Amino acid sequence: MTTLYDAPAEDLIEAVAEKLAEEEAVTAPDWARYTKTGAGRELPPEQEDFWQRRAASLLRKVAVDGPVGVERLRTEYGGSKQGSTRYRVRPPNSTDGSGKVIRTALQQLEDAGYINIAQGEGRKVAPDGKSLLDDTAGEVLEDLDRPELERYA
Repeated sequence: MTTLYDAPAEDLIEAVAEKLAEEEAVTAPDWARYTKTGAGRELPPEQEDFWQRRAASLLRKVAVDGPVGVERLRTEYGGSKQGSTRYRVRPPNSTDGSGKVIRTALQQLEDAGYINIAQGEGRKVAPDGKSLLDDTAGEVLEDLDRPELERYA
């Protein structure tokens, strides 16, 4: 049986995002068009399906690393805070990702039944979320034309 660990992460996230968009389990809030994804960013994301991709990525992250909290996910989705100049002379500093974006997407995934709250530990993937990821991973591996991944299909 194919699991989420067998499929390439990028392809799996893209396929799960499409499924979440079809089911309308996750919808972008009105404020999502104007918000940045962290303090280290200069502009909001330009992708049309950013919210579904972020939710799919969060679902996979929680399944792989779970139980995990928002604070740890903020660190994962953060980046460097160095500005846009190419002459960077100060030491590198890191910044966290947006907690509101992560928290809202996780709450939508909870309402859809893909994630559960583990009291005192954070969030972990629900059986429905695990089956969504595993089924989608099987479909992704069937569609990929990569000979090195044939043994997993």
